[in-house]
Amino acid sequence: MIKASVQPNDGLIVVRNIVKSFGRLLVLDNVSLAVEEGKTTVIIGPSGCGKTVLMKHMISLVRPNEGEVYFKGERIDELNERQLARIRVEYGFLFQMGALFDSLSVYENIIFPIQQHHKITDWKAIDELVKQKLAMVGMDGFQMQFPSNLSGGQQKRVALARAIAMDPNVIMYDEPTTGLDPIRSDVINELILKLKRELKVTSIVVTHDMKSAYKIADRIVMLHEGKIIADGDADHIRNHPHPVVEQFIEGKIGEADLAALRHGGTKFQTQYAKDDFK
Repeated sequence: MIKASVQPNDGLIVVRNIVKSFGRLLVLDNVSLAVEEGKTTVIIGPSGCGKTVLMKHMISLVRPNEGEVYFKGERIDELNERQLARIRVEYGFLFQMGALFDSLSVYENIIFPIQQHHKITDWKAIDELVKQKLAMVGMDGFQMQFPSNLSGGQQKRVALARAIAMDPNVIMYDEPTTGLDPIRSDVINELILKLKRELKVTSIVVTHDMKSAYKIADRIVMLHEGKIIADGDADHIRNHPHPVVEQFIEGKIGEADLAALRHGGTKFQTQYAKDDFK
């Protein structure tokens, strides 16, 4: 085991001085963050600011150019894929669009991660496990349905049941309310709160949905241009003095962007004249 330079009580997950670039594009610029066990940490910020990239570092799906990542005090960013297997079973992941396998039933989708790590011999116990996980998200009775027969909100709930199939310590949510109407979005919010309360899991949520963020977060972190510019609870973020934070949470277009949109009035020069096509 690689000797850790952080202690487990420093945070369940610790990223330290992470730098990540893709080619010439710098995505994360010396980012450090400690995720407290049993809490819900929400990461917000404009599109392309590195939210999902940061979250993927926490499970070593992406490796940093510089910096370190720790889980339970153990450095994991230098582990190989075989060594990471024992770490990743402690994580559940809810993908942005659910990412269910269309050719598999709901039942088969939920047992898929179990089959990747264990040889199933007690199918009666598996039947009960699937029932319990689906009941937890309000979807018991849908075992034999296929994803194409489910609504978007139902698919997200089944995907969440799959994410908790292995009883993870950490659940990662990538834009969990994307594509859902306000009522279905709130169902997902309530499930995030329920799983935290009943399963005692640590949750990391990437979202643009500020209503959701305020409801579920113990802590909100905002990324901008590869750096953390705000970090605190919901009230702290609501009243943050940084103009970029204020602009984002209120959904206001910036003056520079607004000026660019207004430039040139309402008439635009066309690229071609009608006679060019005769």
